[in-house]
Amino acid sequence: MVPTGRRLTVATALICVLGLVAAGCTGDDNDGFRPGAADVGDPYVPGRGNGGYDVTHYGLDVRYDPSTDRLTGRAVITATATQDLSRFNLDLVGLEVRAVEVGDAAADHRRGDGELVVTPRDGLPRGRPFTVTVDYGGVPTAVADGSLGSGGFLHTADGAVALGQPDSAATWFPVNDHPSDKATYDLVVTVPDGLAALSNGVPGPKSSADGWTTWRWSERTPMASYLSTLVIGDYRVVTGTHAGRPMVTAVAASLPANGGAATSLARTGAIVDFLASRFGPYPFDSYGGIVIADDRISYALETQSRPVYGPGFFADDRPDPSVVAHELAHQWFGNSVSLSRWSDIWLNEGFASYAEWLWEEHDGGRSAQRNFEIQYAATDWAQPSVEPGREQMFGSAVYKRGALAVHALRRTVGDELFFRILRTWTTERAAGNATTTDLVVLAERVAGRQLRPFFDAWLVGGSAPTLP
Repeated sequence: MVPTGRRLTVATALICVLGLVAAGCTGDDNDGFRPGAADVGDPYVPGRGNGGYDVTHYGLDVRYDPSTDRLTGRAVITATATQDLSRFNLDLVGLEVRAVEVGDAAADHRRGDGELVVTPRDGLPRGRPFTVTVDYGGVPTAVADGSLGSGGFLHTADGAVALGQPDSAATWFPVNDHPSDKATYDLVVTVPDGLAALSNGVPGPKSSADGWTTWRWSERTPMASYLSTLVIGDYRVVTGTHAGRPMVTAVAASLPANGGAATSLARTGAIVDFLASRFGPYPFDSYGGIVIADDRISYALETQSRPVYGPGFFADDRPDPSVVAHELAHQWFGNSVSLSRWSDIWLNEGFASYAEWLWEEHDGGRSAQRNFEIQYAATDWAQPSVEPGREQMFGSAVYKRGALAVHALRRTVGDELFFRILRTWTTERAAGNATTTDLVVLAERVAGRQLRPFFDAWLVGGSAPTLP
């Protein structure tokens, strides 16, 4: 028969309780089962992510009451052990855990610094699928890390918003919080009647009972955890279809009904169609966007299938289709093809910034070439796009120098090969993860020429590269 894994004997358990050293007290034993890593090892997000398992699905059922700012939830996490696993960690910030089960058996658990440490009754052999059920709750918190601005789970005047990069997910559900472990999601969220509860993916049926409304969402394409979102409040929600797929947009009710935010979101379908003509088929089962009214959110984020936009982009009721183009381009670059490590964030932001140039030219504005010339002259070449450092994750070198490299590649290989490289990248790497080296290798294969020196000069070199 096949063993199910390690189980502490009564004698060993007693020794552990007494605080004595014994095999099994630390999660190691003679059968080779050992704890999964408590940190994925990405220096840009210390303490985030975990090892020893791969998550395939999150089933989240949460209830949130804005009057008390309390959230209660149950997370059912489906994963596969990638080693002989004696215990494992999930990222979870601030919230209280009432019970944990692995399979159908209660599991020991304890809290660390932003961690939920789970010790199943039996060890989990490598390659074995398993489920973890976590019952939790409390008052969620914001993220202390201010790399991008306010983030995490934020209580708002009429509800809440869960949003942020690189951190946010662990403030409202237990998660392997690193983009290298993508998973599908089902979300059931219950809020007081009259409030919307918006999230990623395809909308499901709503139901109401006893003064509460339950909203359902499903994202069936693997998603990085920071791309998950939950927006609760008073919103004007517009539901329709585009190209046969659901389109859900929402604007905070406190913003003008026909203002710049609404008119910008109304262009989502047209912008997606244009980008698809350049990058290849749209990679998800739904479309949309959400504009919030909370000034603490000073950024827009490419939350999967349904980007969230802070109100500042539409100040004085001005439309801003450029930011819509940027966040929608991320659906290909960053969401479908995701980072393996945060030091390669230019792969997200450089291509999305270049998409702004493409859209502006298509929409009757400046050409991509003219934007390239202007940005080339303004760039500080001492700042690299690759490995920018944690403090410069969202700096100009990541966005603008990254976009310069993309356009320079276009000038170097020509339009036909350039767009073939982009479409090959988004096709071959769809729903997965990648690095800068992966892009270089693919570009060289498609172009049939060496391009490493080119990428080195445009992404990391310390002086202005020669114009192609």
